[in-house]
Amino acid sequence: MLAIATVYFNGWGIEFFQRDYIRKMCTILPVLMPYAFFICLIGVIGGVLNYSGSFVLPALGALLLNIFLLGGLGTAWFWNLHPDTFLLLLAVLTPLSGVVQLGFMFFLLCRAGIFPLFGRASFSDCSILRKLWNLMLPGMIGYAALQISFLIDRTMAATLGEQAVPALTYVDRIVDLPIGIFAVSLGTVLMAAMSRAAAAGDESAMSRELVFCLRHVWFICLPLAFMVIFFHEPVLRLLCLGGRYGNSDLDAARMVAVCYGAGIPFFCSLKVILPAFYARKKMKTPLFVSLIAITVNIVLNFILMRYMKQGGIALATVAASLVHNTILLILLKREGFDFDGKNLVTSVVRSLVISGVAAYGVWVVYRSYLEKFALSHWGFAILTLLFSGAVFGAVYFSVSYILRGAECRELLPLIRRKSK
Repeated sequence: MLAIATVYFNGWGIEFFQRDYIRKMCTILPVLMPYAFFICLIGVIGGVLNYSGSFVLPALGALLLNIFLLGGLGTAWFWNLHPDTFLLLLAVLTPLSGVVQLGFMFFLLCRAGIFPLFGRASFSDCSILRKLWNLMLPGMIGYAALQISFLIDRTMAATLGEQAVPALTYVDRIVDLPIGIFAVSLGTVLMAAMSRAAAAGDESAMSRELVFCLRHVWFICLPLAFMVIFFHEPVLRLLCLGGRYGNSDLDAARMVAVCYGAGIPFFCSLKVILPAFYARKKMKTPLFVSLIAITVNIVLNFILMRYMKQGGIALATVAASLVHNTILLILLKREGFDFDGKNLVTSVVRSLVISGVAAYGVWVVYRSYLEKFALSHWGFAILTLLFSGAVFGAVYFSVSYILRGAECRELLPLIRRKSK
């Protein structure tokens, strides 16, 4: 593995991938790989539990990985471990957390009364397995189109110099937050609801569910996009600046943050559009569309990276995601989905204008009065960012409510009911 990795990176002429890094990577990777086995089983069981109406406890099981990693961090700090030992400790804790997570999911299956009974018949009926593979393989590529695009971005950015890959990677971590926390969660719930509606043949219910989720995705993700666009510098300065990450690296990430930030609504809406196909077992259509999007991404990468470097790579990914969303929505419209176009467009435009104006106003106040405090100490940087985000969120939701935004009036009853 070490020899293969060395030949690969040397073949690309990437000098900043030193042999020591490759050796560490190849030492840790075999220890980490068993976690893939556990997390795949956990994902399958989680889907079964979601379909049966259980969402909270399966989602909480994912916290176990974070708990194990935080325990490793605390151990490394208390015992002052060598960095190599620390990395190996985290690598060992990762599959160990997978064992505990899988045990927890088995417990949830038993509690729900749907734990599988394995027998000879379970392994002799190949028709079910064949049907599963026919549905799963196209779906894997369709769902992974965005991740494949990000991987292509990193590979092509490696030819631009040592600042390009960190710029894409660190900004990607920020963009992953709304995708992982909000879009994936909403898509998971939508998949279960649409599957039940598809089984009942209720196409109108599927349309209503999809429109509801699209409105709320854009309602939440548009302000997040503007916050990343306007406040990416203080966030990156707080999270990344220090050590080998200097001001020149911060400058290299600016255009990436602006482009990736603008793409947040497209990245997230994709997670709720795909269930409209998968719930009806239409797996090949998203597959072909995702291949088109990946091709667009590669072509635009070659064109834009020559003029905008890593910023052009980020812009190409956003453009490919826009193409991906547009084609899928057109296909759904042709299949008879009613998107309630007037209300959907009104909701998106209203959220776009309110979030853009509010974010710009808060950014002006931050630059005029708060930035000097943020630059003086990291504690002040956290407080000023939290304060700016709270003010922005309050203004955005208040103005949306005053202008009779349907999303606010739909969310508030849900929050009140959950709190009771």
